[in-house]
Amino acid sequence: MSDNVTEMDYGAILEAIPHRPPFLLIDKVVDIVAGESATGVRAVSSNEPYFVGHFPGHPVMPGVLIVEAMAQTAGCLVSASDEVDTEGKLVFFTTIDSVKFRKPVTPGVLLELKVKKVSSRGPLWKFEGEAHIEGKKVTEAQFSAMIVDPNASR
Repeated sequence: MSDNVTEMDYGAILEAIPHRPPFLLIDKVVDIVAGESATGVRAVSSNEPYFVGHFPGHPVMPGVLIVEAMAQTAGCLVSASDEVDTEGKLVFFTTIDSVKFRKPVTPGVLLELKVKKVSSRGPLWKFEGEAHIEGKKVTEAQFSAMIVDPNASR
């Protein structure tokens, strides 16, 4: 990817990160400022597989999946940057801090996942993320991730 990328549709996301359904948790990424920030978008559907058991009769998107969706958005942001080569690499969480869940995420909403790069040093990137529904913050987190070549010798 290049610094000229400002938006990723579903196909571009599939090229940028290795996640696939049912674990691909973003539908598009908009407002990409390479190396700085991006907003992931997820239309939360009643057909999500986790709603069957979380919770029957009162479906709520698991908080860990909201944080994962933020991380996938961050992965797309890293991919859109020329700071590091992400081709064929995986991104693993190294920390998840200061997570706050303010309101449940339920079917039928449009979840906006705003991520901002805090710092990067080599393969380690730190981010701040917020999830919003209709402009209201429902989740926030700080997290870091490391870019890893799965084929490198250990």
